[in-house]
Amino acid sequence: MKDAVSWSVVLRDGAVLRALGVDLALLAFFSAQHSVLARAPVKTACQAVLGVLHRALYCFTTALALQVLMHCWQPVTSAPCLWSVRNAPWDIWFPLICFTVHFLCWAVICSILLIFDYPELLGLKQVYYECLGLGDPLSLKSPRAQRLYTHLRHPVFVELLLVLWLVPTLSLDRCVLATYLSLYLALAHTLDDQDCAYLNTQFHSKLQLFSDRQGGSTQPNNNNDHKQN
Repeated sequence: MKDAVSWSVVLRDGAVLRALGVDLALLAFFSAQHSVLARAPVKTACQAVLGVLHRALYCFTTALALQVLMHCWQPVTSAPCLWSVRNAPWDIWFPLICFTVHFLCWAVICSILLIFDYPELLGLKQVYYECLGLGDPLSLKSPRAQRLYTHLRHPVFVELLLVLWLVPTLSLDRCVLATYLSLYLALAHTLDDQDCAYLNTQFHSKLQLFSDRQGGSTQPNNNNDHKQN
Protein backbone atom coordinates (compact mmCIF):
# COMPACT_ATOMS: atom_id res chain seq x y z
CA MET A 1 0.00 0.00 0.00
CA LYS A 2 2.91 2.34 0.50
CA ASP A 3 3.35 2.61 -3.30
CA ALA A 4 0.04 4.47 -3.40
CA VAL A 5 1.33 7.19 -1.07
CA SER A 6 1.81 10.54 -2.78
CA TRP A 7 5.36 11.82 -3.08
CA SER A 8 4.22 15.22 -1.85
CA VAL A 9 3.13 13.55 1.39
CA VAL A 10 6.33 11.51 1.65
CA LEU A 11 8.62 14.49 1.18
CA ARG A 12 6.81 16.36 3.97
CA ASP A 13 7.19 13.44 6.37
CA GLY A 14 9.62 14.40 9.13
CA ALA A 15 10.85 10.82 9.62
CA VAL A 16 11.68 10.48 5.92
CA LEU A 17 13.51 13.81 5.84
CA ARG A 18 15.50 12.94 8.95
CA ALA A 19 16.51 9.58 7.49
CA LEU A 20 17.56 11.18 4.21
CA GLY A 21 19.49 13.85 6.09
CA VAL A 22 21.39 11.22 8.08
CA ASP A 23 22.13 9.24 4.93
CA LEU A 24 23.41 12.29 3.06
CA ALA A 25 25.58 13.24 6.05
CA LEU A 26 27.06 9.73 6.11
CA LEU A 27 27.79 9.89 2.40
CA ALA A 28 29.39 13.32 2.79
CA PHE A 29 31.51 11.98 5.66
CA PHE A 30 32.70 9.02 3.59
CA SER A 31 33.50 11.09 0.49
CA ALA A 32 35.25 13.76 2.57
CA GLN A 33 37.48 11.17 4.21
CA HIS A 34 38.19 9.51 0.87
CA SER A 35 39.02 12.79 -0.89
CA VAL A 36 40.61 15.00 1.76
CA LEU A 37 43.18 12.41 2.83
CA ALA A 38 44.07 11.88 -0.85
CA ARG A 39 44.96 15.56 -1.37
CA ALA A 40 48.63 16.22 -2.02
CA PRO A 41 49.21 18.55 0.99
CA VAL A 42 47.51 16.10 3.36
CA LYS A 43 49.43 13.15 1.89
CA THR A 44 52.70 15.04 2.28
CA ALA A 45 51.91 15.85 5.91
CA CYS A 46 50.94 12.24 6.64
CA GLN A 47 54.11 10.96 4.99
CA ALA A 48 56.20 13.32 7.10
CA VAL A 49 54.61 11.97 10.29
CA LEU A 50 53.86 8.34 9.48
CA GLY A 51 56.39 7.52 6.77
CA VAL A 52 55.54 4.33 4.88
CA LEU A 53 52.48 3.74 7.07
CA HIS A 54 50.52 6.63 5.56
CA ARG A 55 48.95 4.51 2.79
CA ALA A 56 47.93 1.78 5.23
CA LEU A 57 46.38 4.45 7.50
CA TYR A 58 44.44 5.85 4.55
CA CYS A 59 43.01 2.42 3.72
CA PHE A 60 42.22 1.76 7.39
CA THR A 61 40.33 5.05 7.79
CA THR A 62 38.50 4.39 4.52
CA ALA A 63 37.37 0.98 5.79
CA LEU A 64 36.36 2.56 9.10
CA ALA A 65 34.34 5.28 7.33
CA LEU A 66 32.64 2.63 5.21
CA GLN A 67 31.73 0.62 8.31
CA VAL A 68 30.22 3.74 9.91
CA LEU A 69 28.26 4.38 6.71
CA MET A 70 26.83 0.86 6.63
CA HIS A 71 26.15 0.64 10.38
CA CYS A 72 24.40 4.02 10.68
CA TRP A 73 22.56 3.99 7.34
CA GLN A 74 18.85 4.83 7.71
CA PRO A 75 16.55 2.92 5.32
CA VAL A 76 13.45 4.76 4.14
CA THR A 77 10.67 2.18 4.33
CA SER A 78 7.67 4.50 4.37
CA ALA A 79 8.31 5.92 0.89
CA PRO A 80 7.20 4.22 -2.34
CA CYS A 81 9.84 2.44 -4.40
CA LEU A 82 11.00 4.13 -7.58
CA TRP A 83 10.72 0.78 -9.29
CA SER A 84 9.97 -2.77 -8.23
CA VAL A 85 9.82 -5.78 -10.54
CA ARG A 86 6.83 -7.83 -9.39
CA ASN A 87 5.16 -9.17 -12.52
CA ALA A 88 5.72 -12.79 -13.51
CA PRO A 89 7.95 -14.18 -14.86
CA TRP A 90 10.33 -11.22 -14.33
CA ASP A 91 9.82 -11.29 -10.57
CA ILE A 92 11.95 -14.46 -10.67
CA TRP A 93 14.19 -13.86 -13.66
CA PHE A 94 15.18 -10.25 -13.06
CA PRO A 95 16.58 -10.83 -9.52
CA LEU A 96 18.53 -13.78 -10.95
CA ILE A 97 19.89 -11.53 -13.72
CA CYS A 98 20.84 -8.90 -11.14
CA PHE A 99 22.61 -11.48 -9.00
CA THR A 100 24.57 -12.80 -11.98
CA VAL A 101 25.61 -9.34 -13.15
CA HIS A 102 26.58 -8.33 -9.59
CA PHE A 103 28.67 -11.49 -9.21
CA LEU A 104 30.48 -10.80 -12.50
CA CYS A 105 31.03 -7.15 -11.58
CA TRP A 106 32.55 -8.00 -8.22
CA ALA A 107 34.75 -10.62 -9.89
CA VAL A 108 35.98 -7.99 -12.35
CA ILE A 109 36.53 -5.49 -9.52
CA CYS A 110 38.61 -8.00 -7.55
CA SER A 111 40.64 -8.96 -10.62
CA ILE A 112 41.34 -5.31 -11.48
CA LEU A 113 42.49 -4.64 -7.92
CA LEU A 114 44.91 -7.56 -8.22
CA ILE A 115 46.18 -6.27 -11.57
CA PHE A 116 46.69 -2.81 -10.09
CA ASP A 117 49.02 -4.20 -7.42
CA TYR A 118 46.66 -4.83 -4.50
CA PRO A 119 49.39 -5.03 -1.78
CA GLU A 120 50.68 -1.61 -2.86
CA LEU A 121 47.15 -0.22 -2.96
CA LEU A 122 46.59 -1.29 0.66
CA GLY A 123 49.93 0.07 1.79
CA LEU A 124 51.36 -3.34 2.73
CA LYS A 125 54.00 -3.38 0.02
CA GLN A 126 55.41 -0.04 1.17
CA VAL A 127 56.07 -1.46 4.64
CA TYR A 128 57.54 -4.68 3.24
CA TYR A 129 59.84 -2.82 0.85
CA GLU A 130 60.94 -0.43 3.61
CA CYS A 131 61.91 -3.35 5.85
CA LEU A 132 63.99 -4.82 3.02
CA GLY A 133 65.49 -1.47 2.05
CA LEU A 134 63.99 -1.56 -1.45
CA GLY A 135 62.51 1.96 -1.40
CA ASP A 136 59.12 3.00 -2.72
CA PRO A 137 57.46 0.24 -4.82
CA LEU A 138 55.89 2.86 -7.08
CA SER A 139 59.36 4.05 -8.08
CA LEU A 140 59.91 0.68 -9.77
CA LYS A 141 56.97 1.26 -12.11
CA SER A 142 57.21 3.16 -15.39
CA PRO A 143 56.60 6.95 -15.40
CA ARG A 144 53.42 6.43 -17.44
CA ALA A 145 52.12 3.91 -14.90
CA GLN A 146 52.90 6.29 -12.04
CA ARG A 147 51.06 9.04 -13.88
CA LEU A 148 48.05 6.77 -14.37
CA TYR A 149 48.02 5.84 -10.67
CA THR A 150 47.86 9.50 -9.67
CA HIS A 151 44.72 9.91 -11.78
CA LEU A 152 42.92 6.63 -11.19
CA ARG A 153 43.77 4.21 -8.39
CA HIS A 154 40.87 1.78 -8.88
CA PRO A 155 39.29 1.83 -12.37
CA VAL A 156 35.95 0.18 -11.60
CA PHE A 157 33.55 2.91 -12.73
CA VAL A 158 31.22 0.87 -14.96
CA GLU A 159 31.15 -2.12 -12.62
CA LEU A 160 30.20 -0.01 -9.60
CA LEU A 161 27.48 1.76 -11.58
CA LEU A 162 25.94 -1.61 -12.47
CA VAL A 163 26.11 -2.75 -8.83
CA LEU A 164 24.51 0.49 -7.64
CA TRP A 165 21.68 0.76 -10.15
CA LEU A 166 20.87 -2.76 -11.37
CA VAL A 167 18.55 -3.88 -8.56
CA PRO A 168 15.08 -5.50 -8.64
CA THR A 169 13.70 -2.90 -6.21
CA LEU A 170 14.97 0.67 -6.00
CA SER A 171 13.99 2.31 -2.72
CA LEU A 172 14.36 6.01 -2.05
CA ASP A 173 17.43 5.65 0.17
CA ARG A 174 19.05 3.29 -2.37
CA CYS A 175 18.42 5.90 -5.07
CA VAL A 176 20.11 8.55 -2.91
CA LEU A 177 23.08 6.23 -2.38
CA ALA A 178 23.38 5.34 -6.08
CA THR A 179 23.01 8.94 -7.25
CA TYR A 180 25.54 10.34 -4.77
CA LEU A 181 28.20 7.70 -5.42
CA SER A 182 27.66 7.88 -9.20
CA LEU A 183 28.26 11.64 -9.13
CA TYR A 184 31.26 11.16 -6.84
CA LEU A 185 32.80 8.58 -9.18
CA ALA A 186 32.15 10.79 -12.22
CA LEU A 187 33.74 13.84 -10.60
CA ALA A 188 36.73 11.82 -9.37
CA HIS A 189 37.38 10.46 -12.86
CA THR A 190 40.46 12.39 -14.12
CA LEU A 191 41.79 10.21 -16.92
CA ASP A 192 43.14 12.11 -19.93
CA ASP A 193 44.22 11.17 -23.44
CA GLN A 194 47.71 10.14 -22.33
CA ASP A 195 46.30 7.75 -19.73
CA CYS A 196 43.87 6.25 -22.23
CA ALA A 197 46.67 5.81 -24.76
CA TYR A 198 48.80 4.08 -22.14
CA LEU A 199 45.95 1.74 -21.17
CA ASN A 200 45.30 0.97 -24.84
CA THR A 201 48.98 0.16 -25.38
CA GLN A 202 49.06 -2.09 -22.32
CA PHE A 203 45.89 -3.87 -23.41
CA HIS A 204 47.23 -4.64 -26.88
CA SER A 205 50.61 -5.73 -25.49
CA LYS A 206 48.85 -8.19 -23.17
CA LEU A 207 46.79 -9.51 -26.09
CA GLN A 208 49.97 -9.91 -28.13
CA LEU A 209 51.67 -11.73 -25.25
CA PHE A 210 48.67 -14.04 -24.89
CA SER A 211 48.61 -14.79 -28.62
CA ASP A 212 52.37 -15.45 -28.63
CA ARG A 213 51.98 -17.91 -25.77
CA GLN A 214 49.13 -19.65 -27.57
CA GLY A 215 51.24 -19.87 -30.70
CA GLY A 216 54.19 -21.18 -28.70
CA SER A 217 52.06 -23.86 -27.06
CA THR A 218 50.66 -25.10 -30.37
CA GLN A 219 54.01 -25.07 -32.22
CA PRO A 220 55.51 -28.06 -30.37
CA ASN A 221 52.33 -30.02 -30.97
CA ASN A 222 52.59 -29.32 -34.69
CA ASN A 223 56.23 -30.45 -34.67
CA ASN A 224 55.28 -33.65 -32.88
CA ASP A 225 52.58 -34.30 -35.46
CA HIS A 226 55.13 -33.95 -38.27
CA LYS A 227 57.51 -36.32 -36.50
CA GLN A 228 54.78 -38.89 -36.05
CA ASN A 229 53.82 -38.60 -39.71
